[in-house]
Amino acid sequence: QVQLVESGGGLVQAGGSLRLSCGASGLTFSSYAGAWFRQAPGKERELVAIISSGGNTYYVDSVKGRFTISRDNAKNTVYLQMNSLKPEDTAVYYCAAGGTVVGGNYYGVRYWGKGTLVTVSS
Repeated sequence: QVQLVESGGGLVQAGGSLRLSCGASGLTFSSYAGAWFRQAPGKERELVAIISSGGNTYYVDSVKGRFTISRDNAKNTVYLQMNSLKPEDTAVYYCAAGGTVVGGNYYGVRYWGKGTLVTVSS
């Protein structure tokens, strides 16, 4: 059974940093593209970042220069380093795998984590 488990969310002041982790079981993460999505209150879920199996990365414009997605294949984990956080980054962040990377998009997600809440105060 495939499971993705996010951790690292919490409350942070604007301008601060958090690092989210997504640990996978039931699949070898190195063979898949991983992605982070987020869903703010009252908003649709949006793609934040992707890392391909080859290590190529993609970011939504609103987080470019502030967020970095990375992976540690030995730990079967994908990370999202979030710097210079803004109140508008407040959302539940979801890890995803099993999708198809097409340019800056990620389609057909097969596996989702249950999310970790990030709250950025002003």
